[in-house]
Amino acid sequence: MQSLLNNSLKSYSKSLLTKTVGSSLLSAPALSQIKKLSTLEKTSSLNIKRTYETKANYGKPDSSEKETIVKLLYNIGSRKEVEQYLRHFSSVESQKFAVIKVGGAVLSDELDTLASALVFLNKVGLYPIVVHGAGPQLNTILKNAGIKAHYEDGLRVTDGQTLEIARKVFQNENLKLVEALERLGTKARPINGGVFTAEYLNKDKYQYVGKVTQVNRQLIESSIRAGALPILTSLAETPSGQILNVNADTAAGELARVLEPLKIIYINDKGGLFNDKGKKIDVINLDEEYEELMKKPWVTKGTKLKIQEIRELLIHLPRSSSVSIISADHLHKELFTHSGAGTLIRRGHKIFKETDLTKLDVDRLRPLLQSNNPEIAEGTNSVAKYLSGLQDKKAVMYGDEAYEVFAVVSNNSEYPVLEELVASESAVLNNVTENIWNIIKKDYPTLIWACYQDDPNKSWYFERCEGSYSLNGRILFWYGINDVNKVEAIINQFKETQKNTPASTTKSTIGFSSGIRKYSTKTPSGARSYSTSSKPKRIGLIGARGHTGHELIKLINGHPNIELAYISSRELNGKVCSDYTKSELHYVNLAPKELAQKRDVDCWIMALPNNVCKPFVESIMTIPEKERPLILDLSADARFNKTWQYGLPELVGRDPIRKTRLISNPGCYATGSQLSIAPLLPYLGGSPSIFGVSGYSGAGTKPSPKNDVNNLKDNLIPYSLTDHIHEREISYQLGTQVSFMPHVGAHFQGIALTINIPLNTTMNDKDIQQIYQNKYKNDKLVHVFEAGKIPEVKHISGKHHVDIGAFKVHSSGKRVVVVGCIDNLLKGAATQALQNINLALGLEEYAGIPTSD
Repeated sequence: MQSLLNNSLKSYSKSLLTKTVGSSLLSAPALSQIKKLSTLEKTSSLNIKRTYETKANYGKPDSSEKETIVKLLYNIGSRKEVEQYLRHFSSVESQKFAVIKVGGAVLSDELDTLASALVFLNKVGLYPIVVHGAGPQLNTILKNAGIKAHYEDGLRVTDGQTLEIARKVFQNENLKLVEALERLGTKARPINGGVFTAEYLNKDKYQYVGKVTQVNRQLIESSIRAGALPILTSLAETPSGQILNVNADTAAGELARVLEPLKIIYINDKGGLFNDKGKKIDVINLDEEYEELMKKPWVTKGTKLKIQEIRELLIHLPRSSSVSIISADHLHKELFTHSGAGTLIRRGHKIFKETDLTKLDVDRLRPLLQSNNPEIAEGTNSVAKYLSGLQDKKAVMYGDEAYEVFAVVSNNSEYPVLEELVASESAVLNNVTENIWNIIKKDYPTLIWACYQDDPNKSWYFERCEGSYSLNGRILFWYGINDVNKVEAIINQFKETQKNTPASTTKSTIGFSSGIRKYSTKTPSGARSYSTSSKPKRIGLIGARGHTGHELIKLINGHPNIELAYISSRELNGKVCSDYTKSELHYVNLAPKELAQKRDVDCWIMALPNNVCKPFVESIMTIPEKERPLILDLSADARFNKTWQYGLPELVGRDPIRKTRLISNPGCYATGSQLSIAPLLPYLGGSPSIFGVSGYSGAGTKPSPKNDVNNLKDNLIPYSLTDHIHEREISYQLGTQVSFMPHVGAHFQGIALTINIPLNTTMNDKDIQQIYQNKYKNDKLVHVFEAGKIPEVKHISGKHHVDIGAFKVHSSGKRVVVVGCIDNLLKGAATQALQNINLALGLEEYAGIPTSD
């Protein structure tokens, strides 16, 4: 028996060696897999080959490589879809993107395809955590050795001999995947133990089979910090060191419970769940469908158990988490398109259908309408007036219990009309919108609606209609109307409705009986859809010599929708701006009165010291109001002036910034401090105290002891220990007094804020963390750490977001220390300015701002 077993293992190792060592740098199956993603054929093939031929270029991809791969993703879905999902997946810490469970059959039959798919994800900055099994490989070796596999309740009974073989097989399969990834230029780390601690599940019944009791995430986080994909086996150890076999599905689930990722992905060769007719199930919304689903005849014992386990897992995870069952070759389509490719399983929300307005939760619906309905957002209509108007239309209203989607179908004409469809970005990314659309389609065999020609969701409508007609910059859609005469009648009605409506009109309503409204996919506190204007917005920058001016130039240079018109600096007058490459642009020295004469500017940025920009602003204000450009002031001059809008979108909201022409950009210390304190305002039990340390770039370019490198060596300089301008700003904007003690450190850029906050109620670390996560869940430029993890200034330098964490509560439960880190030149100045400008000029809020750093 032992001889037979040894021969079987030798044969397995030899085949493994042939597969791993004998492969070329760029395997044909890998190239074939990537080519499937692209419809550009030759061009895409060349781009992919150029991107993937990297022998030792491990770690994060450069920007051009990432851009190339993102463009390839555009070929499996729309640009908007891809960018939405990339933002979504990049909005969380790296280890919270996805846990991917890979079946042993996939490793055996689709290794190159799997490796290409994982490399693709890593090249766009994502770090999936892979847990794999090796069941088929183990069965083959056991069979060749004459050992019969034995199962109880679907679990492999693992005796000592089987465990010995399993350990070797797991290690070999793990190494095989790691080497496949590294041949394609992606660094990977094999992790065969140390992550799962377990106890015996039932030693008498299953022998060496474990039940996971603890997950050590440090090995995973260390791998990701080193730029390597963590590749885990599902073997566990007892506290005393005994190795135990754990079902790979179970191990992946336990890992997900600890990491709480956005996605849990099960990769198998089938590519999803299928009903009794062989049709793939696209989406399962557990809250809405679970009870009925369990009664379906095709939900057999194995499928039923799988769905029950997934439901049990998702119940304990944030509602934003979801499970996908997919094949390796369709992983990208599942992750980056609304239509997907496998089976998506999520908790979702129960869907309501109402005709009685009094049964709506108007308080919860209000934010969605205020952010997404153009007339309400612009103040030409109110929520109350809008809702009362629905009564006259015999309206049927659809939504989910979270009020992230709201749709209205009117029935006061021959054909039902889709009057309204608004959704948060979260609802779109989690397919809640699609769920409501399917219910509407089931309720209404015929439907008509309309949108503007430049509507960013136009392609979504075309996919769901059976016919369309364009006129005067608008598009009429319909489905279920097959009679040619009836189609002609609705087109004629559409023509009549639009006859006197100018093409330049911006207000809208979905449907065509009362105009046209865009289907919106903004979060209630998020951004507008992308601007569809092909003409870039023009920016004038006054005070370009300083550090912030320099960062602004770089950001504008990379922005898809804006360009620099003028760069004014007295010291640099006449020189070419080398950081701006969109065109050759020379520095000029503009006098205040000249700004009133420059009518080709959409926004003037004042990057000047305090008490200097007044004459420039006064000059611009002489321009007639209808022609007057946006003004953004980076100094403190207008931060206490109520005629100017304070520009901290995460706290003041987006709509006030969209409506203003005067924006006062917050200070760097003030931004980090307010974001770090604001979630706890309802729980304050006293005055917060802020200990801040900034890099010396915050002292500007004018020489002083605070930016003298020699003076700062081995030094920390306290200054303005009371009545600092930012102490006043923070207190004024938060509506509560704070104490602020600033210091300058020896590093160049980045601020660390250690904030002591008294509490009026007893809390623990997790309570505080949850409050912050709830507050900033839709804010791409605020990253909330887990309790106990402390942000560090070295990690924020050069980044465009704010890190907030620590959340250490005193033993009394009545005091918490929060740590915030912010780059004073970016989110503390230039990035924040660009975020505000995007909003005020009607662009996408995060356009030109890296949100996956």
